Amino acid sequence: MHSRPVIHLLLCFLLAIPGLFSCGDSDRRGGFRFPGRPDSTRIALPDFLGDDGEYTISDVAERSVESVVNVSSTREIQAPGGGFPFDDPLFRRFFGPGAPTQPREQRGVGSGVIVSEDGLVLTNNHVVENADQIIVTTPQGRSFQVEVIGTDPPTDVAVLRLKGDIEGIRPIPIGSSANLRLGEVVLAVGNPFGLDHTVTMGIVSAKGRANVGIVDLEDFIQTDAAINPGNSGGALVNMRGELVGINTAIASGTGGYQGVGFAIPSDMARTVMESILKTGRFERGYLGVNIQTVTQELAESLNIPDGRGVVISGVAEGSPANRAGLRQYDVIMAVDGQDVTTAAELRNIIALRGPGQEVELTIQRDGTERSVLVTLGETPSQQQESPPQAPRGQDGEPSALGLTLRPLDAGARRQYNIPASVNGVVVTGVQPDSRAADIGFRAGDIIMEVNRGAVGSVNEFRSRYRQAGNRVPLLVYRDGGTFLVIISK
Repeated sequence: MHSRPVIHLLLCFLLAIPGLFSCGDSDRRGGFRFPGRPDSTRIALPDFLGDDGEYTISDVAERSVESVVNVSSTREIQAPGGGFPFDDPLFRRFFGPGAPTQPREQRGVGSGVIVSEDGLVLTNNHVVENADQIIVTTPQGRSFQVEVIGTDPPTDVAVLRLKGDIEGIRPIPIGSSANLRLGEVVLAVGNPFGLDHTVTMGIVSAKGRANVGIVDLEDFIQTDAAINPGNSGGALVNMRGELVGINTAIASGTGGYQGVGFAIPSDMARTVMESILKTGRFERGYLGVNIQTVTQELAESLNIPDGRGVVISGVAEGSPANRAGLRQYDVIMAVDGQDVTTAAELRNIIALRGPGQEVELTIQRDGTERSVLVTLGETPSQQQESPPQAPRGQDGEPSALGLTLRPLDAGARRQYNIPASVNGVVVTGVQPDSRAADIGFRAGDIIMEVNRGAVGSVNEFRSRYRQAGNRVPLLVYRDGGTFLVIISK
C-alpha cells in the first residue's frame, strides 16, 4: 500500500475567538525580482488610468489597492467556557470536551472588492456566512455597514452593498478570466493575517482546477502569488488592472503559503452576481444527468472512438435531458460548439448557462455523432449534475473481489432504502483488505448492469462477468445516482 502526501486546503479567512484562538506566525516569503531591464515591466496603457504615458506594475498595484476593502465580521458561537478550571487547556486535555459551553463572540477578517460605483462588493461566502454584523473598511479608513444582497455557497460567492455616503469609492473594472493565459503575471491584493492593503505578485499556474474539494462548483484559477489567511474575498488582478479572480483558498501542508493558491474566475463571479442582483439567488442550469469523465478504461470498455468527452451514466426521469432524448452511455463532446473534456467542465458550463437557456449538445451514440437541443431547467435543491462518490480503483477478478451479493428483494430495499425504479443485485458485505474494499465498494451499493446488460440475480452477475472482455463496465447505484466502474480481469 502506497502512502500519499496529504495536502490540506485552507480557506483564506482569519477567525479569532478571544481567549481561545490566535493566529500563528506566518511563513515569510523572499522577495521576487522581475527579470530583465528595469523598464521591462512596462506594458500598454489601460484606459482607466487616464494617463497618456506608460505605466509600471507599481501603478497597477497602487490603483488596485484602492478597490480592495477589509471585511470584518462577528458572530456568536457556543465555545468551551465556564471559567476555571474549564477554560484551562490542561483540564480539557485530561477531561475532554465535556466541559460546559457558553456564547462567545467569534471575529473574522477577510477581504472584498468594490466592483461598481453604487457600492457593490464581491467577496467569499465563507467570509460573511452566518455573520451577525459586517463592517467594511476602505483603504482610506472609511467604514461602512453593509447589506448582504445574496450569497451562493456552492460557488463561495457573496454580494454586498455599502450603506451610507459612498461618494469617492473606487470600483475596479471586471475583466474576463477566459482571456487569462498560463504564465501571465497577476497580483493578489488583500488583507492577509489582518495586514491591510497587501499586494503580492505571481503568475497564473493553471486554469480550470476542479475536484479540489472546496466548494461544489469549482473552476479555479491557480496562482503562485502569495495568498494567506485573510486574503479570502480579495482581488486577483491582471496587468491591465482588471479583476480576473476572487482569491479563495490555499493548498498547504502547514497552514501557511506554499505557492498554491486558488481564485474564483471573474467570469463565474460576475455571472453569480448578476443572477443574485436579478433574482436574489444564483439560478443554476439543470440538465438532469449523472456524468463521468471519459477515461482510457471507459473508452476501451464502451467503445468510445475519440476516447474523450463526458459519458452519461444516468438520466433523471422527467428531466430536461430525458425530455430531449438523451440516453445512458451517450457521450457529450461539446456544448454550443465548445469542447468539453471533463465532468467538472460540463457541470460548470451547464450551471452558468442558467435555467430556460437552450443549448446544443454534440454527442456520440454507438459511435455516431449527432446534435441534441436541450432547454435547461433549474437545479432541484436535492439534485446535482455530478454522480455520487465513485469507487477509487479499477482492478479485480470475480473470484477475488471480496463482495457479498444478494438479490434486491423487498427486505433489501427496505434495509438500504432503494427506490422501486432501481433493479439489480445488492452488495451486503465487503471483505476488509479485499480488492472490492480497495476499489471502494460498500454495503448498500446496487450493481444494476454488468457489461451494459441488466442483472437481476447473482447468477446473472457471474454469467455476464465471465462473458465480458478484459475490461468490464459495471453500472452502480449509490445515494440517488449512478456511476460506472471498470473492472479489469
